[in-house]
Amino acid sequence: MMMLCASLGASHATRAPQRSRRTRGSGPSSLVMGRGAIARSADHPTRGPDARPAVVAPPPLRRLRVPCRAGLSVGGPTDGLPVSPAGSPPSSPRCSVETTDFLVLGSGIAGLSYALAVAEHGSVAVVTKAAADDGCTRYAQGGICAVLDPRDSVAAHAHDTMVAGAWLNCPEAVAAVCSEGPALVLGLARLGAEFTRAAVPAGRGRGGGPGGARAASASPIPPLHLTREGGHSARRVVHAADATGAEIERALLARARAHPAITFHEHRVGADLVLGELPGGGRACLGADTLDALTGRRTRFLALSTMLATGGAGQLYPVTTNPGVATGDGMAMAARAGAPLEGLEFVQFHPTALVAGEPAAADGRAFLISEAVRGEGGRLLNAAGERFMARYDAARMELAPRDVVARAIHAEMAAAGADHVLLDVRHLGRPAIEAHFPTIAARCAAMGLDMAAAPLPVAPAQHYMCGGVRAGLGGETALPGLWAAGEVASSGLHGANRLASNSLLEGLVFAARAVAPSAAHAARAAAGAAPALAELREEFLSAGRRARAAEAERAARDGPAVAAEADSAAERDAAATRRRLRALMWRCAGIVRREADMREGLEEVAALRAEADAGVAATARPGRAALELRNLAAVGEGVLRAALARRESRGGHYCVDFPEAEVAGPGAAAGERGPRGRPAPPPKKALRAPLFPPAPVAAKKSPRGELARRRSAET
Repeated sequence: MMMLCASLGASHATRAPQRSRRTRGSGPSSLVMGRGAIARSADHPTRGPDARPAVVAPPPLRRLRVPCRAGLSVGGPTDGLPVSPAGSPPSSPRCSVETTDFLVLGSGIAGLSYALAVAEHGSVAVVTKAAADDGCTRYAQGGICAVLDPRDSVAAHAHDTMVAGAWLNCPEAVAAVCSEGPALVLGLARLGAEFTRAAVPAGRGRGGGPGGARAASASPIPPLHLTREGGHSARRVVHAADATGAEIERALLARARAHPAITFHEHRVGADLVLGELPGGGRACLGADTLDALTGRRTRFLALSTMLATGGAGQLYPVTTNPGVATGDGMAMAARAGAPLEGLEFVQFHPTALVAGEPAAADGRAFLISEAVRGEGGRLLNAAGERFMARYDAARMELAPRDVVARAIHAEMAAAGADHVLLDVRHLGRPAIEAHFPTIAARCAAMGLDMAAAPLPVAPAQHYMCGGVRAGLGGETALPGLWAAGEVASSGLHGANRLASNSLLEGLVFAARAVAPSAAHAARAAAGAAPALAELREEFLSAGRRARAAEAERAARDGPAVAAEADSAAERDAAATRRRLRALMWRCAGIVRREADMREGLEEVAALRAEADAGVAATARPGRAALELRNLAAVGEGVLRAALARRESRGGHYCVDFPEAEVAGPGAAAGERGPRGRPAPPPKKALRAPLFPPAPVAAKKSPRGELARRRSAET
């Protein structure tokens, strides 16, 4: 058994530092906070065109009720989870251990769909940072992609995904998601998700018509309405009006809460992954340590397989569409445990967050105006009332990929000295607006805005992390026993920029793909895990006793009031440092980046990270603010290191100092030059990649005249 750190706040693994290295074809995003190299996909056990997870699921684990000294009885494999040794002191009310077959960190679409499927193989504990329904899935408005229209194709969806990702995607991951997604999306409908149905004209039947698709062959489910969003060449976005994520979350959560093998543990902040040694298998993930944000109780969850589904790190930025729980916890925990991260430089900024003349929420969350608004015909106007996208992407206009539209808005705002542009949907008419976008219309009305009567003020906001924990085609990471799905993972689907409405789909597909391999791992580990789990349990309880003794000594020396004030002051300091970090990231790693700013920012963020790490290590029981700051600083440093290492501009990463991009495409080793992919032949040529594609000649000569002619033709 390896020596494990007794302190809850410290990393559970130490290892000799390794030199960072990059190999041709791996790309600069193959860095793990500068501490190691990521293998290319040719070297990865699950990469390559023939690499797929096992298709035959293992038999369910044998389960029985295992008494736990923490006062709970939970399901576990008969020969895998230890009963506490006789005479062992019970857990205190502030420190406990719980055991389960499968641990799921996160309760969005990835975490819940995985929990429901893997519950057929054993007991499942779903640990979530806030209430179970409070996460990024709930706030996803637009929809979830699925090729359901017979005039559409999987190949077209895959091509759109690769184009949006600037050809840095993993082709195998793209193929898997685009081909396996439709059946899983239809499964959500059968599970109870109430998606918007298509209106069927009289005499047309149930399968055709623009915007409509059969839910399934010979299925009793009415046809689903399909909308279109930026970057898509066809209507393939299944939605529930403009609250798709909330409806999917409702349906999955209802099923998971009703499942007898699934238990929920809410308001638990992740501190670190738990590592131990398995016989013949070496180091493996065996659970996670958590903090109860409401009571301060520390709990170690011991498990045979752990799924990371913790979402992204939107709270790195002062304005984001993400909720307050998105603090990069899963990414940072995995990195500290030795699982590589990649692609962190590719931060997606959504082009249209509402600017309502009032400060954003305390956590910086801005209200998102869905991509589907532009998909249904919304037009972007600058401060002069001009429709400007023709100057940046005349072919796709408002339906260009998000990175293009966000930079266009950024440029228009800078030129006018404005803090927003306008999104105009008045031409759609009030009935259509209220039918398609009831949630958005109601929220705007509550803020004194009538989107049917006047354009909406919008500006870009941080939205999505395209990179994350490197995960294979079965969701596996480099750390045995640890899987990752959803925004926390870098599956290879998104490349340098995510295609609209591919995020929910990614979480759904890779959660499903992770079930068989993680269940097989749990079955193998169960036979020899008892000694490691028993030692990890006693280690944690001993650390808790030492922490309580230290607290009692401090209270006796300084008095309870002084000790409590010191803890409160530490939390306030962490919150203030977090505000500094967010301002730094916006200035140094925003929509348009400069090398000098990034270098200056990296120096400051690295210092903040060292300070945050030291603060957690020096505290017997660090609070939520300190744990979140440590995680945000670690991910922020990773973003800046990866951005500085990439000496080109692609997708969500644009640096004015390196506007050259090695352009790949169909027939030119597409997708094989990114952070995963086999070594590609030398590029045919390097082309200058300006902020935007060149405008058509007519638009260059007289942009205002061209825009006026367009508006005249449209009206």
